[in-house]
Amino acid sequence: MSVLIAEQIEKSWGDRHVLRGCNIRVSQRDRAALVGNNGSGKSTLLKILAGIHEPDTGEVKLRGTIAVLHQRPELSGETVADAAAASVAWHATLLHDYEAALVDGNNNLAADLQDQLDHRGWTVEHQVSSVLGKVGAPPMDAKLASLSGGELRRVALATVLLQQPDVLLLDEPTNHLDADAVEWLQAFLIGYRGAVLLVTHDRYLLEAVAERIVEVNEGLCDNYQGSYADYLIQRAERRARLSVKRDRHLRMITQEAAWASRSPSARSTKQKARLQRLDTLRENVPQVTDRTFNFSFTSGIHAGTTLLQIRDLTKSFGDRTLFDGVNFEVRPKERLAILGRNGTGKSTLLKLIQNMYPPDRGSIDKYSRATIGVLDQARTGLNNTDTVLDAAGDGKRIVTIGDQDVAVQTFLGLFAFPRQMFEQKVSSLSGGEHARLLLAKLMLCGHQILLLDEPTNDLDLLTLRVLEEALLGFDGAVIIVSHDRAFVDRVATAVLSFDEDGQVVQYASRIQANAARDRARKAIAEVTTKTVSKPKGKAKKSQSRLSFKERSELGGLPALLEEKERIRAEKEAELGHPNTYKNRSNEIPALTAELESLVSQVQALYARWEDLEERA
Repeated sequence: MSVLIAEQIEKSWGDRHVLRGCNIRVSQRDRAALVGNNGSGKSTLLKILAGIHEPDTGEVKLRGTIAVLHQRPELSGETVADAAAASVAWHATLLHDYEAALVDGNNNLAADLQDQLDHRGWTVEHQVSSVLGKVGAPPMDAKLASLSGGELRRVALATVLLQQPDVLLLDEPTNHLDADAVEWLQAFLIGYRGAVLLVTHDRYLLEAVAERIVEVNEGLCDNYQGSYADYLIQRAERRARLSVKRDRHLRMITQEAAWASRSPSARSTKQKARLQRLDTLRENVPQVTDRTFNFSFTSGIHAGTTLLQIRDLTKSFGDRTLFDGVNFEVRPKERLAILGRNGTGKSTLLKLIQNMYPPDRGSIDKYSRATIGVLDQARTGLNNTDTVLDAAGDGKRIVTIGDQDVAVQTFLGLFAFPRQMFEQKVSSLSGGEHARLLLAKLMLCGHQILLLDEPTNDLDLLTLRVLEEALLGFDGAVIIVSHDRAFVDRVATAVLSFDEDGQVVQYASRIQANAARDRARKAIAEVTTKTVSKPKGKAKKSQSRLSFKERSELGGLPALLEEKERIRAEKEAELGHPNTYKNRSNEIPALTAELESLVSQVQALYARWEDLEERA
């Protein structure tokens, strides 16, 4: 059964016709995703479906409840607790209605409401704390007015999920979430009992969650059954068919135009019909709207130069150390991705590199001829009163990148800004268009080092692929903070993993970093389990079952295990460092064997500890 139906939806903003007759149906347990270029109308359509905007024409029918996550959410109340309480107000209403039905003797209604409570939970306090914790929301007593944009987004996501509506509408739900939170959200959406309609640039999330793709294209909604990968294949096949149809159509126009040019002045009825047909053909040329990008983004820097070198970098705020003793360097054509949970210091590192404030200890050495370009999370760097053309080139029409002159108008075209948008004010751009313009400006400046903080937020999937291709072809150095798993996997040549204990370790890939993190968590869990499982409150067994030497051994095992774990972590980091594979490839077998031996030693020591504890 369909729980949400939209028929022939049309919407215009001024003289811009955004939606031209969209049709969409969302069924119970549906998992659908809206895709389309920035500015195609995805967010507008979501707001119309949610009842926030009225369509110019068309109708929306909703059976059940609906909740929507906006790109710029608004929350009720003064604190996080207030916003959370508002999101679960439905539960108090449900309990009240159930109790009233019992008092009134309405057994059928009471049974129905009891089923809902069995399904949705008789209490919600645990759900509230769990969901807020999973998305990384601030503490319950935090003031909403004091939160950053990312913190507000995380609270808003939690409040939408806690409403447990029949239809979830999510606009870029992974923005400002760390990797753990994204993976939790992915599992939550897969198991959600209602329907889900989401807009996201996270391709791994799309592939895992979506069972149907709705493409908003030229103001219409095109349906594709299957996953995101299935959609890409079907879309390519459809574009190929349209291309053939367009070529055939253009040939017919050529033939009709040739006849018209040869036709005598006298017009018979048949001739007039052919001329009308020519006009119709000209007005109805099939459109193939794929944008294509093909350009190289070069800085003109020498390949062997070390562009940035970080040595023993340490930074604390108050009594909290974010990171201690960070070391890395980047060279031309290297792209370093920084990974870690929110609050571990990733953005702080970028600010230190920009000299926004000094480190507590360590050095940052930059190649003297290199300049740094920055894309921050707040997307600063554009003047709202500038036109798109002036903002991109800082008022210039021709800019020089490396040793090449580039026309700003041409470059904007590559980033899908048509000429009619060149004189549009920056203030009128959508979030995705704003981000796209910033990226175009950044590339036009010819920097040798790029610092990109969550660069994929608000980008459509096509522009995201364009950015990837541009960075892969860039001959400078790039440092990226990103939770976009697919983006990191495709672009990064190495990763720098920020752990919660302040350790920063370099790995060859995100997969390798995750594997090391999982091993560390498992080791901690094992130690915790062994500590918790020690017998408490029981009479101590006689120490006579252990010899003096064994008692001494038992006392020294915790420190010995800690030392062995430290050495093992160092060896894993050494094996995970890209320079080990580049410069010491002949040592890899010996290092691997040494690590395996350490793992065996640690396991044997844990087993010995357990044996001695049982006998003690």
